[in-house]
Amino acid sequence: MNLVLAGDIGGTKTNLAFFRGPVDQLAMEGLKTYASHSATSPLELIDRFLDEAGRPALAGAALGIAGPVVGGTATATNLPWTVSEEEIANHCALPKVVLINDLQATACAVPQLSTDKLLPLNDVPFPGRGTIGLIAAGTGLGEALLVRHRDGYIPCASEGGHQDFAPQNEQEFRLRQHLARQYGHVSLERLVSGPGLAAIHRFLCKEARQPEPEWLHDHRGADHGAVIAEAGLNGHEPRCTEALVLFASLYGAAAGNLALVGLTTGGICLGGGIAPKITPILTGGAFMRGFLAKGRLSHLLAQIPVRIIMDSQTALWGAAAHFFHTAELD
Repeated sequence: MNLVLAGDIGGTKTNLAFFRGPVDQLAMEGLKTYASHSATSPLELIDRFLDEAGRPALAGAALGIAGPVVGGTATATNLPWTVSEEEIANHCALPKVVLINDLQATACAVPQLSTDKLLPLNDVPFPGRGTIGLIAAGTGLGEALLVRHRDGYIPCASEGGHQDFAPQNEQEFRLRQHLARQYGHVSLERLVSGPGLAAIHRFLCKEARQPEPEWLHDHRGADHGAVIAEAGLNGHEPRCTEALVLFASLYGAAAGNLALVGLTTGGICLGGGIAPKITPILTGGAFMRGFLAKGRLSHLLAQIPVRIIMDSQTALWGAAAHFFHTAELD
């Protein structure tokens, strides 16, 4: 059997698909997307997908999940889910299950991305060597590193999105205080994420001593970050545009921090669902200003290529590639 189940399990949506190997000839089949909150566990979504597909014989499954994976057990960060490789294997009668962090899954596919799936944010070419950093804002904020090893890369998971947020000016300091009163600890994810964009907008409304607009509250149950992004992009709501620009600056600063931590001379890639949807803002300068504002090492960051991943299925491809690669090593 060379058919495997691959998954990208996020806080908002879950993508599931079948892949045929081997790793250098991957082909996707039967992609489906589900609302993560429509299920009480990932097992429910997997069952739904397999039932709809007629439960074909599988060599196993590789699932990227938004949260830390330790000892074969994954705990979702923005969902009340904890699941293990053993639990999934037993439930679905699969011979092999691999759980990895969703950013690690994305990282597995980054070296194979074609240039047409990468949108440049600066004019620096990829050097073809050096560590690559991956940062992805969506429902949460994920980070990973690709460390160069011989002729390939080793993808390294992290939970860097939960680092402390460090304000760089008076406005950002007030923003941090605003969020600290709600959450105590203020991580990067509290700002550089879909809910973070909504939080930035609320803060800006408070700063202006104005309530949030009524039209926003009309979108009950909707992703307010997505609604704010759309309003900011079309130019009809200046405060939404202001929130997007501040969001882009903070996103750039977080990416710059990752570049320093990993010394990512091989490049920085932006994954996740938000970046491809707000490219006019990210290419407008605020992101790169935040990225480069690193004092004495700004000149180093100016030499690092920065790209947006435009393929929304990268994590799925990476999870499948990881499965077949590890199977070859077994």
